[in-house]
Amino acid sequence: MTVAVSADPAERSGDPAPASTRDVRVPTLSAWWLLIAGVVGLFSSMTLTVEKIDILENPSYVPPCNINPIISCGSVMATPQESVFGFPNPLLGIVGFTLVLVVGVLAVTKVPIPQWFWFALAAGLLVGAGFVHWFIFQSLYRIGALCPYCMVVWSLIITLLVVVGSIAFRPMLDGGSTAVRLLYQWRWSLTALWFTAVFLLIMVRFWDYWSTLL
Repeated sequence: MTVAVSADPAERSGDPAPASTRDVRVPTLSAWWLLIAGVVGLFSSMTLTVEKIDILENPSYVPPCNINPIISCGSVMATPQESVFGFPNPLLGIVGFTLVLVVGVLAVTKVPIPQWFWFALAAGLLVGAGFVHWFIFQSLYRIGALCPYCMVVWSLIITLLVVVGSIAFRPMLDGGSTAVRLLYQWRWSLTALWFTAVFLLIMVRFWDYWSTLL
């Protein structure tokens, strides 16, 4: 007598694995941008941390990134906003960009990464983008100075949010709404508008100084 062997429920149904457990294919350019952004962001965060330590050890120390009265990381690092959580903000960058760097290495070497991880990373970057916008407001209208390394981090966070969000949500586009597909299609145009808006805000806020350079 032949005994039928019961198949696994997933095999019987033929249903694909849940979306959250699928491995997501990462485009080559996106993978390399994750790696490059991780390296640049980690370098910027470590540099700011070292400069902060030098200032704490020697209050008269002038960081080399003090370029003029407006572009001056020393002026920014001396404010409470730079240590809003009770420790220097760049320490958050060291942790965050180290993670991005590791993910970039995995993506470049084609190591499979599940979709749920991309969702989690996109959520973390969204929180980071919120913090970036708060700090932009503080730099422009409260501190009155701009940190060049901070501006690098702002740019990296926004572009990383777009790239990681694209990776996370791209598999869902086929069944997504028209608004979601349009947002995906126009994502880089919207990013360019963001950079343009921030640039114009900087020019308007400090025009009294910029005009003296003309």
